[in-house]
Amino acid sequence: MKIVIVGGVAGGMSAAARARRLREDAEIVVLERGEFVSFANCGLPYHVGDEIPDRSALLLQTPESLAASLDLDVRMRHEVTGIDRERRQVHVRRLDGGDDSPLTLDYDALVLAPGAVALRPPIDGLDLPQVQTLRTVPDADRVRALVAGGARRAVVLGAGFIGIEAAEALRERGLDVHLVDLADHVLPPLDPELASLLDAELRAHGVVTHVGVAAEAITRTGPVADEVDVQDGALAAPAEGGPVVVRLSDGTALPADVVVLSVGVRPDSRLAEEAGLELGRGGAIVVDDEQRTSDPHIWAVGDATAVRHAVTGVVAPVPLAGPANRAGRRAADSILGRLTDAGRARPVLGTAVVRVFGLTAAVTGAGHEALERAGIPHHVVHVHPGHHAGYFPGAQQVHLLLTFAPDGRLLGAQAVGRAGVEKRIDVLATALAAGMTVDDVAELELSYAPPYGSAKDPVNMAGFVAQNVLGGELRLWYPDELGTVLEEALVLDVRTGTEFRGGHLPGALNVPHTQLRARLDEVREAAAGRPVRVHCQSGFRSYLAHRVLVQAGLDSSMLSGGMLTLRAALPDLALERD
Repeated sequence: MKIVIVGGVAGGMSAAARARRLREDAEIVVLERGEFVSFANCGLPYHVGDEIPDRSALLLQTPESLAASLDLDVRMRHEVTGIDRERRQVHVRRLDGGDDSPLTLDYDALVLAPGAVALRPPIDGLDLPQVQTLRTVPDADRVRALVAGGARRAVVLGAGFIGIEAAEALRERGLDVHLVDLADHVLPPLDPELASLLDAELRAHGVVTHVGVAAEAITRTGPVADEVDVQDGALAAPAEGGPVVVRLSDGTALPADVVVLSVGVRPDSRLAEEAGLELGRGGAIVVDDEQRTSDPHIWAVGDATAVRHAVTGVVAPVPLAGPANRAGRRAADSILGRLTDAGRARPVLGTAVVRVFGLTAAVTGAGHEALERAGIPHHVVHVHPGHHAGYFPGAQQVHLLLTFAPDGRLLGAQAVGRAGVEKRIDVLATALAAGMTVDDVAELELSYAPPYGSAKDPVNMAGFVAQNVLGGELRLWYPDELGTVLEEALVLDVRTGTEFRGGHLPGALNVPHTQLRARLDEVREAAAGRPVRVHCQSGFRSYLAHRVLVQAGLDSSMLSGGMLTLRAALPDLALERD
């Protein structure tokens, strides 16, 4: 059997390696149009930031190492220009400057793993040499060359995962950095009340954020070299250079010596389209649960394919390394008749994590905004527990958001904090994959010792709060209801007097929760028949107060996550001070 694989990074190389392990006598040819195979593209921002100073650390394999260990025929700088489905052949062009005669290869099974390409919005000036993407090793070489050449100012277009990592890396190299995104907050997959924490962290480290605006043009301001000189990873500065200006839709002009374009990606599905394979949303290649395309002899894996989101049901590309690697393994199993029902493709959760200087942000499943767009009924709870026992030194708050269906099914989770974040999101991603409910989450038996967690882990705590919502013991109100609350309800602040005097909502009545039972008549008089909307700092004290108020016959609900959530959701909120 002859297996030809187009693309030699995550999904393609996973397919090749798995196929060899399953079939020693198969002829396996990998065609990669780039200069590198099996490189760690997720490490590129950290190479730019010099946390991974040695470029070779990103090169996980070479054609020689793959030939020696797996007997793979890996051909670099070979671009597939067309697919003849009837003859089962691919047409190949050599890009290495050697024999330029066209090459035709037969296949019994073809795997397409072309990946994705950076989106290029209609912005004048994207072809200037100061404007770079960050998806390949040569991309990172060029950005590092600009930095080594004396770049002092950077603009990053796109505040998604890669954009934030690029902004952090360039700031760590000492550049003045501006981060721009058309969305109304950084890291759009996060809900706003958590994204604002990242925005504050970025600004605290000198990154200036511009959200809700777009780049309209990039223009030269002086002589500019035709290209950045990079040879074998050497960081040679351009012979001539000069800054550019990035002009934003709000009229802001940002001078820059380097611009990183990171506004998203699109499937590189040209080959599939020209071959007549079925494409879906955004041009992604449609595959079945074996990774097979509409042609029974062609499989496709990775960022160029369409996958179904496990919660929202949206079918679209999800450019993540984990799903791509698993898809490559699945395709090889299918080709060689080894695929079991358990190995068939499942919907994806989109679990991801990013470091933002001292913070970590992670997501799985669907947050509130995604569920709203999908029209899926849901509840949201916010909790802010410590990442380990509060009495053990060094406890850090985990800001955790949990979404769940009216029947208790877990729908998603997001978290931000300085420690323990990825652990909790990985637990909740596993719970999502298992179809667990909030009752299951509340009862999870998780490891505990004071330096690592609490007897009531943050995951359990989120489950407890969700149970209370579904059981009717807890009614919540949210930051987007603040205007109505201030107009129509009594705001009851159950924090201490000191906390209240440090900043409180207009017109709020302060009754510390420990005094509430003795002052219920005062609350009734102040409410004058209006509902009571209670809050504290993080949600625990207001829950205790809410239970007292409800059992005293008052119409009560509490602010989800307390003032921590409110201030994060509404960072410009003006508070009164006594």
